[in-house]
Parts: sequence; C-alpha cells; structure tokens
Amino acid sequence: MSKKAYIAIDLGASSGRLILGSMEENKLKLEEIHRFPNEPVYLGNTFYWDFMRIFHEIKKGLKKAAKLPDIDITSIGIDTWGVDGAWLDKKGKLLTNPVHYRDSRTNDIMDDFYSQITDSKLYDITGIQKMSFNTVYQLYYDFKTNEVVKAFGDKWLFMPDLIAYFLTGATFNEYTIASTGALLDATKREYSKELFEALEMPIDKMQKLVMPGTVVGSLTELIQEETGLSNVKVVAVGSHDTASAVAGSPLESENEVYLCCGTWCLMGMELKEPILDEKSKDFNITNEGGVEGTIRYLKNINGLWFLQQLRKVWNERGLNVSFPDIIAAVKNSKSDYAVDAKDDRFLAPLDMEKEIIAYCKETYGVTLSEIGDIAKAAYNGLGILYKEILEAFEEMTGKNINVIRMVGGGIQDQYLCQKVADITGKKVVAGPIEASCIGNMLMQMKALGDIKSLEEGRKIVKDSFEQKEYRQ
Repeated sequence: MSKKAYIAIDLGASSGRLILGSMEENKLKLEEIHRFPNEPVYLGNTFYWDFMRIFHEIKKGLKKAAKLPDIDITSIGIDTWGVDGAWLDKKGKLLTNPVHYRDSRTNDIMDDFYSQITDSKLYDITGIQKMSFNTVYQLYYDFKTNEVVKAFGDKWLFMPDLIAYFLTGATFNEYTIASTGALLDATKREYSKELFEALEMPIDKMQKLVMPGTVVGSLTELIQEETGLSNVKVVAVGSHDTASAVAGSPLESENEVYLCCGTWCLMGMELKEPILDEKSKDFNITNEGGVEGTIRYLKNINGLWFLQQLRKVWNERGLNVSFPDIIAAVKNSKSDYAVDAKDDRFLAPLDMEKEIIAYCKETYGVTLSEIGDIAKAAYNGLGILYKEILEAFEEMTGKNINVIRMVGGGIQDQYLCQKVADITGKKVVAGPIEASCIGNMLMQMKALGDIKSLEEGRKIVKDSFEQKEYRQ
C-alpha cells in the first residue's frame, strides 16, 4: 500500500531543498529528497536570483520524488524568502529575471518615492518596517525607470507564486508573501488602493490574493511529463518562509515569542490584529500576514550572518575553521565585548572581521585579534539585541513574555541558544530545526482535510520533533 506524502519546496537565501513529509504512527517524518545551492549572480551592475537554475533544480527534485517506491505524493507547497519577484508579459512569458533584495537599485529613487508618500504614512497603512528592499520600492523603481516593464509588464508574481505559476499555470499572489512587501492594508488584509494611487502604480498588475491552505491548481501536463509525477495538487501554504516557520513552531500561549534563526533572525509574536501605533512605528516593528488569519508582529534582525561571514573571511585566509572550531574558541575567550548588532555597518561588509575589530577599537579602545574574542563580540551583540527587542515586544503588547521559542537551522548552534537564555533571562525552547518545511506541510495537510486546524498540526509537531530547553 502506498504511503501518502507531501512535498515542501523550501528556498532560502543560499540553498534550496525539496523535503518529503509523511505521517507514520501519528508522527510527521521528514526526508530530504534534493538539495541545491541558490547562488545569486551579478550581471552588468545588477544582482539577480538565478531563476532558471532554481526551477531546473526543483524539477530535478520532483523527478527524484516520482521514482520513490510506495509513495503517493498528494500535494506540493512552496515557501521562499520575502519581497522579491518578477514580471510576466501579456502572453504569460517571463519578462524579467527576479532581482536580489540586496541589489542597490532602489537607493536612487527613495527621495522621489517619499515625495509621493511619507514613510510614516506608509507604516500607518501597511505596518511594515522600513527596509530599502521592500517590494513597494522595487515596483516603484520599475514603474519609474524600467521601460520594458512599463511597456510590457502585465502580472507581478512573488517568488513562490512565480514557481507555482510555472508548475500549474495559475497566477495569484499568496497573502503572507505579499504582506512582506509593504503593499497591503494591514488591517483590511488586501492591497491598499490608497497606496497604489498615491504612488501612481497600477494596482491591476497585482494578482488576486489567496490565503494559506488554498489549493491553487495541479501540475500541468508538461510538468507531469517532465517529472514523471501525476496530477499532483499545488497548495498555497504560508509562502513566506517565516510564515511557514511560525506555523511550524509549537507555540502554546500568547506569552511566547518565536525566534526564527538563520542568516537573518526574526523575533516576533503571533497576534490576532496588527499594532500600528506610534511606539510600534518608532521601533520599526513589522506586521506581516500569518496563517489562519494571524499577524506576525516581528522584527527582522541580524543573525548568523555574523558568524557565516567571519568563517568565510578566516577560511579565505587559509585558517580552515569550522563553526564548532569557532564556538570552541569563543568558549575559551576571556574577552566580553559586544558589537551593536543592529548597526548598518554589519549588513554587508566586505570583511566582517575588520568591521568588528574596527567597531571594538572605536567603542572600547581595544584591538581584538583572537578568533574567539572577535566571534564572542558578535554573539554578545546578538544576545543584547534580542533582549532589547523582546523588552520592546513586552512594552508594545502589554504581555509578560516567559518563553523564547527558537526554531530553524540556527538552533544547531547550542552556544547561541544558551547565550540568548543567559542574556534575556527567559526560558528558551529550541526546536524544531525544519520549522519552515514543517509549517509548509501543515498547511498542505489542512488544505487536503488531513488535519482540521493549525492547533492540531502543532500538537503533531510537538509529538514528532525534539525540543531542548535552555535556562539562565
């Protein structure tokens, strides 16, 4: 008898993978089918995502899935990073290649943008924190400067919607991913006509919003022929990877925050309604859409980018250090300095080590030279930042937060988990690692009627995956 299974296509900023999920003895089991690097490319002076390669690798993974014995693949869900996407022309052909959120092209249109609408008004409408790569700036840039888009751009699709389109032929914008771009009215949960009119952008280029847990179509005959799969359903899940990660977090009360750990970290709370007051605006907290009609009230903050970039620099120097090597050096360090982890100088430095050394020299008058001391300054800075943001959430929501629920690949760094517990004084519960894939699958299961609610799904998560506690 074939086993019913779901596929999560999960794309991050550096890699992509296809994960197979199935229920065995009332527990969710995961199996990685295919993994591939997601390497952005420079062409001319623009930083692109390599969409052709990404889609090719997805089809390779689907071909592998089709060959698995005794497996009945019933659905596929897609989640990716936020804000980015691409244009289709009137014939449904790919008009533009997706541009990377770290590309600098929007920098030159900011003054013009804010002559049309203030950043304060933008927050009042969308509740999204101000970041230069938000979709609203990308679209404004296209409509102001991109002659190809102005002449031929017909439909805007966010990255997971773009993948779904080429799998099914259906065009839509999934709610959680659309909410990341500062385009929606946070309260009404729909595109803001006021915003599009103020910016003189055509709202009809956006596609209908669909909610997580919606079956949006099935694999086209061409994709079926290419991959060997049958008429498999494609489900719009929480298509923003953080929306899926939060869905896959076994939250148990309103007095918990989640901390999704990866290259970036996102700390937030699951709320029923957005918070759009002046305090929230001043602290630049975002109100993104979540599954089941929730709001992800969160802060997008620096994360393991620090350690990834330090390791890159050290290995380019020939030191050949692993992450366990770095952590061992940190544990032996007697130094206790901390960088300001939210300082823009650490967003995209050419040399992270030099930037940390320079910061500590300027701030403390010391010159750090040992690997452990330099990395510890980064870890301390992250812990202090998380404490600051946690206290802000307590102030904004009026809740006494008692648990930090850490999920994602970053929880494999047990030193970071313990550092967060030590600096914040809160209980940390770490797990599961594969939260985004799990949340992706939960919404597939709900769409197909295999579970009745997110609450039921989270109980499955709690029973299926290890969680480790850390205390001060």
